[in-house]
Amino acid sequence: MSTATKSNHIGRKISRIRELRDMKQEALAQALGMSQQTVSAIENSETIEEEKLVEIAKALGVTAEAIKSFSEENMITYFNTFNDSPGNFGTFANGAICNFNPLDKVVELYERLVQAEKDKVEYLEKLFKEK
Repeated sequence: MSTATKSNHIGRKISRIRELRDMKQEALAQALGMSQQTVSAIENSETIEEEKLVEIAKALGVTAEAIKSFSEENMITYFNTFNDSPGNFGTFANGAICNFNPLDKVVELYERLVQAEKDKVEYLEKLFKEK
């Protein structure tokens, strides 16, 4: 029985995290100010400079440590322990939980703006009638 050593291929981890974030190489390249070919080369590299890793992590919305410690097993465990309650619509990159539906907030704002415009029209009509 042989024990296989797990690869610590940073480029593959970057690629997998990028894919999980539903980001194309072109989008990551643009965020980093480099070409898509450079991103491809990075994703094929087994190691990467710490400074560059921090930049990439920031563009992906994760920490450099998260990239270093990323594994498929950890990801599966994370998603298996994630509670998808009706009031929880996801998390933001900084870890803040969004426990409301953003679309509801847009509708609420729109309704308030419409009401403000109606109030303005009513006020202007009242001023016009007084003259």
